[in-house]
Amino acid sequence: MSLTDQTVDHDQGSPSLLDKAPGRIGRVDLVVRDLDRTRRFYEETIGLAPMGREGPTLHLGAGGPALLSLTHEPDANAPAPGSAGLFHTAFLLPSRRQLGGWLDHAMRRGVVLEGASDHRVSEALYLRDPEGNGVEVYADRPSETWTVIDDLVRMSSERLDLRELMRAKDRPWSGMPSDGCIGHVHLQVGDLALADRFYATLLGFQANELVPSARFYGMGGYHHQLAANIWRSAGAGPRKPGSAGLAGFEILMRDAACLTALRATVRSIREDTREDGGDLILRDPWNTSVRVRSALGQANPL
Repeated sequence: MSLTDQTVDHDQGSPSLLDKAPGRIGRVDLVVRDLDRTRRFYEETIGLAPMGREGPTLHLGAGGPALLSLTHEPDANAPAPGSAGLFHTAFLLPSRRQLGGWLDHAMRRGVVLEGASDHRVSEALYLRDPEGNGVEVYADRPSETWTVIDDLVRMSSERLDLRELMRAKDRPWSGMPSDGCIGHVHLQVGDLALADRFYATLLGFQANELVPSARFYGMGGYHHQLAANIWRSAGAGPRKPGSAGLAGFEILMRDAACLTALRATVRSIREDTREDGGDLILRDPWNTSVRVRSALGQANPL
C-alpha cells in the first residue's frame, strides 16, 4: 500500500502529470440551438477565443488546438430529462491564482455558480452554459498532496472557501491562458457496468473511485480524465440523433506508440472499429462519438 497525504503550497497545479499521461481529453463537440448566445458565454465568461468556422461549426480555443466546437442546429431537440449525455465539460487552469482570477471575473459579471467544491485533488467551480450544459472551471492541487491508496487517487467533495480562493488572484482575468485545457469530461450514462467495459476495459482508463453511483476514470496517475454517473440517468439508453448537447469528444494519446498500443487492444475486443486518417472512431453505449488520435497530430489548430 502506498499512502501520500502531504501539505504544501498548492498554488501551482499538476499540468505536468496530465501532460505525461498516455491519454488526455482533446476537443469537446457540442450541438447548440442558439449559437450566438452560447458562443458569447464561452468567449466572455469562460475566456475562449474564436479559432475559425467550418459551415455550421464554430471552433473555440486558447491559442493552441481547438478546445470546444459548437455546431449550430437550431431545430435540435433539447435533451430529455434523465437522458444520457454531458454532465459537464471541465476547463483546467494552470494555477490556483488563475482560478481565483477567474472567480473574481465571474462574480463581477454576475455569473451564477451552481456549486463550488474542494475535491482534495482540485478546487472546482460549477455553472451552466445558456443551453443547460454543465461547465466546471478548476485548478489542481499539486499531485504531491493527493491521497493515493493502492495506486488509486482518492477524492472527496468538501466546502470551498470562495473568499479565500478569490484572494489568491494576483492579476485581473484576461481570458483562458494558452496552457489552459480541458482537464476532463464528466458524462451522464445509463449503466456503470457498461461504462466500465467501454472506458476502462476497452480504452484503458483506471477507475480511481468506485462508488455505487459514479466512476472517475484516470490514466497515467491523473485523478480523472473522464467520469460517469447515473445520478439522473440510470437506465438511459442511447441518445437519439438530432439532440442538442454533447455530440462527442477527442482522446489525445501522448504519442504514436501509445495510440498503436491502444489500437491493438481495441481491435482485439471490437471488430467494428472504424478509422479515419489513422484516428480511431468509436461510439460509446449512449451514442457519444469518441475520436482517439495522437496528440502529435495537433499542429492544425482545428
